[in-house]
Amino acid sequence: MQLIGIKTPLIVPGDDFAAVLCNALKTAGITPQDNDIFVLAESAVATAEGRIVNLEDVKPSKKAIELSKVYQNDPRKMELIIRESEEILGGIPGVVVTITKGVLSPSAGIDNSNAPEGYVVLLPADPRMSAIEIRKKLMKKYNCNIAVIVGDSRTQPLRLGCVGIALGCAGIEPVEDIRGKKDLFGKPLLITRRATADNLVSAAQVIMGEADESTPAVLIRDAPAVFIDGSVEIPQIPREECLYFACFDKPGGH
Repeated sequence: MQLIGIKTPLIVPGDDFAAVLCNALKTAGITPQDNDIFVLAESAVATAEGRIVNLEDVKPSKKAIELSKVYQNDPRKMELIIRESEEILGGIPGVVVTITKGVLSPSAGIDNSNAPEGYVVLLPADPRMSAIEIRKKLMKKYNCNIAVIVGDSRTQPLRLGCVGIALGCAGIEPVEDIRGKKDLFGKPLLITRRATADNLVSAAQVIMGEADESTPAVLIRDAPAVFIDGSVEIPQIPREECLYFACFDKPGGH
């Protein structure tokens, strides 16, 4: 499996992300091939889509002001967190844990980094649709089968550092069901599903970085993914079936 970082100029609101990516590929002398996968940084995609907000334009509500005192963050950002999230679960000073677009997200995925001073970047409004539209443009341009993943970074419980998570994808199965396959000792796997899209985002983020690398896209070639026509939703599970939520929702845990 090969991973190739694609550097681009600074993405600004109104950019056609696919066109910027095509120009960057031409500059780098790279021509996409069948079954190439592009992992795209959500902040760059969101910026191109105009999902960037000047905090000066945000009027915090009474609830936002109260919660900003609890979690020690900017009440204007807190207002955006309330608007962008389905639920606020708790947090620590400076960071609020939310459920946003069905998954756990720090501060509703709102990003201060890679935004001008005084601005923040929201998540793409519909990451799956973003992936679908960019994939269509790339496949039309290069006349080959391409997959696209819009990815972000998340922390793992009780672990320091970030790993990748797919917010939306098109062209591959995001999660592969490998139940029934045999382990090294011939025993059938009972619950295992491989989070292919998340794993590919994690691999890409080693190259993308989190700072000033100007590498908002990574081309992955020869990936062991299951390619499909179109797009499917990234599967989610109910809280009662989630290992972590099930532990904390039940009384008497040790």
